[in-house]
Amino acid sequence: MSSRGRRAGRDPLASFMEQDVTEMRGAADRLNRGFVGVPTFLRANYCADVAALEAEFAVIGVPFDEGSPFAPGARFAPRVIREHSLRFGTGGLYDIDSDSVLAPDLVTTGRLVDCGDVDIWPTNPARTFHNLTQAVRTVLGRGGKPVVIGGDHSITFPILQGYDRPVHVVQLDAHMDYGAVTEDLRHTNGQAFRQLHALPHVESLTQIGIRSFRTRASDVRDARANGSTIVTMPKLRELGAAGALAHIPDGACVYVSIDVDAYDMTLVPGCVSAEPDGMRFDELSGILDTAARRFAVVGFDFVEVNPPLDVGTGVTSYLGALTIAKFLSAIATKDRP
Repeated sequence: MSSRGRRAGRDPLASFMEQDVTEMRGAADRLNRGFVGVPTFLRANYCADVAALEAEFAVIGVPFDEGSPFAPGARFAPRVIREHSLRFGTGGLYDIDSDSVLAPDLVTTGRLVDCGDVDIWPTNPARTFHNLTQAVRTVLGRGGKPVVIGGDHSITFPILQGYDRPVHVVQLDAHMDYGAVTEDLRHTNGQAFRQLHALPHVESLTQIGIRSFRTRASDVRDARANGSTIVTMPKLRELGAAGALAHIPDGACVYVSIDVDAYDMTLVPGCVSAEPDGMRFDELSGILDTAARRFAVVGFDFVEVNPPLDVGTGVTSYLGALTIAKFLSAIATKDRP
């Protein structure tokens, strides 16, 4: 895979037209309702060759749930979240409160493309994770930002292995995911953040929304001893979004990992690990908006939606699509060329 960066000074639309991409919107007179067409995220064009990427943002699906020891099903989330994203159209999200459209050119000018899914090798998580790390490295080498849709939360560790620059990690989650790692147990969704916290380029770990009564005291002690900042739900409501992130320097490079169970369990019926007393939509959005405004967000993931468990409307996948689209729009608005 090539590691060339995006060519400096290029017109974004001209670069977009030269990409090895498949046009997903069709003729200009197509209505393209949300139930029509082959689903890419927000109906962005499909980039089959990541090594030829010329976009700012690259969606990567990781349909992997072998790291979830309790119940499978998250492997279907990248496909279903893409399907629900089509309901938002391609002209940006309209915010009625500000009477503005968020990142209206994100899709139409090719700033965002969908690179499809990482190749999954069933029962071989090490090879799947290698494929994911290489895909992330290639996107970064081309000057893009990875937008990764899981899958379970084990995938964040191999994603961060693809980075080689100093980065602060912000985790929104009900659980620590800081379990002990042994030779026989290292690829589960309960260990990823202990492993990535030890990577030499991870400058800090901030864990926001932690509240599960299944949390082990030893994991909390280890995380704090290793320098993690843990913001529980009562602390988050005391500090607010700005206070929860105040210890990270302005302009720092930040990677954000969003577990759908950061939301309150009433909002996410399609999540096997949902917990009570979680975030409302405005609370989680406030954290993401603050991160996009204050930091250089260098990528993010969204994980742990389990479509087979969801209600008939697919509301958890819809919420996932909205969360990704809104955060992506906030980053793209700040990063507009």
